[in-house]
Amino acid sequence: MLRLEGVSRRFGAKLAVDDVTLDIAPGSFVGVIGRSGAGKSTLLRMINRLVDPSAGRILSDGVDVTLLRGQALRDWRRSSAMIFQQFNLVGRLDVLTNVLIGRLNHASRLRAIVGLWTDEDRALALSALEQFDMASVSAQRAETLSGGQQQRVAIARALVQEPRIILADEPIASLDPRNTRLVMDALRRINREYGLTILCNLHALDVARSYCDRLVGMSAGRVVFDDTPTMLTDSAARDLYGLEADEGVGEGVTSPRPAVAA
Repeated sequence: MLRLEGVSRRFGAKLAVDDVTLDIAPGSFVGVIGRSGAGKSTLLRMINRLVDPSAGRILSDGVDVTLLRGQALRDWRRSSAMIFQQFNLVGRLDVLTNVLIGRLNHASRLRAIVGLWTDEDRALALSALEQFDMASVSAQRAETLSGGQQQRVAIARALVQEPRIILADEPIASLDPRNTRLVMDALRRINREYGLTILCNLHALDVARSYCDRLVGMSAGRVVFDDTPTMLTDSAARDLYGLEADEGVGEGVTSPRPAVAA
């Protein structure tokens, strides 16, 4: 169980996240929704400890994540893998090496520095790429791939970390509708097949309703909605997004819950 207790984060005079308390059940697929600047990205970054809370605690199975230091903190970051909107791949490196970077915390410091990956590491990375239909481009430079392909490589990199939680920060913000489906299908399949907990920041309400089991709505740093997608009525969406909800926030996938990709 992941639990946030009264978590806040202040940047100078701005309160980006304000007294958030949440329980995230293992194996759930939670969409964090809200307008730009609502505090969604800061919330995920605090969970991964890329940003430290100004107040409150983050607990994982009773362990206070906010107190972790050194190797214990590195282990936590490995177990709570981040996926970013900008992909964060090394463009000049080939796809396979980019995925193998996800194994750094499993390797000795010397092996990590010189890039001496084991056969097991390489097999795991290739297997992850195969799951996302990307093994055929494993030798290509990452910068030659489309945005959707790069995001699938980033998900494969997260998967080889062998995490318990995946934190996806606006993973489809720069993708077209087809690649949006491919990426969201991949995340949903990981959730179902591996039982990984997924927290996914999303701006598009139609995507959030189609893929997530639970929606957490944020506004001005506070949680103002926490329920199943069916309970996010048009009225609740307008309250959350303001005029944007009437304009079809983040139009993308509009179909009902999709089938899981094979």
